[in-house]
Amino acid sequence: MFGLGLPELIIILVIVIMIFGAGKLPEIGGAIGKGIKSFKKASQEPEDKKNPPSKENSDKEKPA
Repeated sequence: MFGLGLPELIIILVIVIMIFGAGKLPEIGGAIGKGIKSFKKASQEPEDKKNPPSKENSDKEKPA
């Protein structure tokens, strides 16, 4: 993929464990997973559902 082999991935994992600690890794993984899931869901929704016209905007567009 990016030229990362097993030794590079192990080094990255060790650095992450040193920075965040082993106890925080499940929380970080869960947060990343939720973020990816939310992004996928938002990118698959039709444009109409994302920004429904608000009441204020519809009032301004109607001629008096």
